[in-house]
Amino acid sequence: MYKVAIIGASGYTGAQLVQLVQQHPSLTLAGTYVSENSADAGKNIGALHGNLAHVDATLTPISNEILVALTSQVDFIFLATPHEASHDWMPTLSSGRAKVLDLSGAFRLKDTAVFEQFYGFAHTQKNSLDVSVYGLAEWHEDKIANASVIAVPGCYPTASLTALKPLAENGLLDANVRPVINAVSGVSGAGRKASLTTSFFEVSLHAYGVLGHRHTPEIEAYLGTPVIFTPHLGNFKRGILATITVKLAPNVSQSQLDAVYQDAYNGKPIVRLRDSFPKIDDVAHTPFVDLHWKLDEASGYAVVTAAIDNVMKGAASQAIQCLNIMTKQPVETGLVL
Repeated sequence: MYKVAIIGASGYTGAQLVQLVQQHPSLTLAGTYVSENSADAGKNIGALHGNLAHVDATLTPISNEILVALTSQVDFIFLATPHEASHDWMPTLSSGRAKVLDLSGAFRLKDTAVFEQFYGFAHTQKNSLDVSVYGLAEWHEDKIANASVIAVPGCYPTASLTALKPLAENGLLDANVRPVINAVSGVSGAGRKASLTTSFFEVSLHAYGVLGHRHTPEIEAYLGTPVIFTPHLGNFKRGILATITVKLAPNVSQSQLDAVYQDAYNGKPIVRLRDSFPKIDDVAHTPFVDLHWKLDEASGYAVVTAAIDNVMKGAASQAIQCLNIMTKQPVETGLVL
């Protein structure tokens, strides 16, 4: 059994990680932690998340002493923490035998100038950044297997890249026309902290972060081409639906497009290739990515849709996929029951 600690366990992603660790046949929960000044410190996690009422896990306030101790006491550390905390703590947490899976954005972007522009603070942890591996599980398996620090992808990039990388990797995108990504997320993507703008009662359906969202450079960095990305907030709890319009290279056929997706995801059990355009209810509370696509051969434009659960495949379950790869287990272990 591998011992696992979760820092930031009180939020939606942290609580989801607790559930996934509890149901995983090879993992044992060795500790759940919150920030030093958290109002949730000392509470049982079931008091905050009723679905975990059966779990005996106290939310312990983190300290420098605990950070140091965890490096030798556990096998894996999950960070469901703010970007700044992950950035500052990574040198300590990665200094021992424990491997670290960071679900913040602190180590996703290798270009520190771009990072500072989109995250608002300077990146100074060069050594940690150099060794971190981007944890897009279906595409970076070899690097993930040997990594000590995993930067778990953002939720929007996970959906977008899963949809677009088969096209980019096979040279099927028209280099002169940017993919246009319109994606809608449930309110859980805004986190557990109360806010008027993300209150379920206040949310209707609106675009935000237009032409400036921090997931844009993440998508572009791992796709290898510029995109137009527009996120939206919808009046539902969980999930992301990304509908992407692309201009393809000349003379691409529907059968060629079908073959590219089938080849890319053959033997990848978390990606489901659907016969019709997916909906969020198909993937909510599951680890799956559902994909469907359609080509207008006359114009050369295609539409690709990806559906995921933002808390699962967009965060917690993808982190577990990475752990499974690192421990040489099937990627679906503990995720597909």
